[in-house]
Amino acid sequence: MKTVASDDSGPEMPPEGYVLCSLPIGEFGDSLGPLFIRQDGSGFACRMLSRHQNPRGAIHGGVLLALADQVLGLTVFQATGQTPSATITLNCDFVEAAFPGDLVEGEATVTRVTGSVVFVHGTLRRGERVILTASGIWKRLQQSRKQD
Repeated sequence: MKTVASDDSGPEMPPEGYVLCSLPIGEFGDSLGPLFIRQDGSGFACRMLSRHQNPRGAIHGGVLLALADQVLGLTVFQATGQTPSATITLNCDFVEAAFPGDLVEGEATVTRVTGSVVFVHGTLRRGERVILTASGIWKRLQQSRKQD
């Protein structure tokens, strides 16, 4: 089983039922820490690290928003045959805190696909407890291109 470097405790093994995610998450996604995908492709997980915490010791809301964007975006990517897309809107509600060391798991469901946009909703959980709910709209892109 492949291990991944972690900034807090050395190499991290994928959680049971997960493997290292090989979908494109970009350099920013890499900066969050290792992202894992369920072996059946139905969800994602990321271990929260000490570098993710706010001054009160809980995981910073921006980290959870970024993780929700990754989970919903990668779900759209899978549901559209790996068509590139971009977030148009992402609405999130914080329900409960997460802390360093917690494994945060995310799931999302595509609710509608049109010719140009995809609607999706999902949750982030810590164990059985929902910590964030999210919904969003993604724009289907014809091709990925860099802007000058």
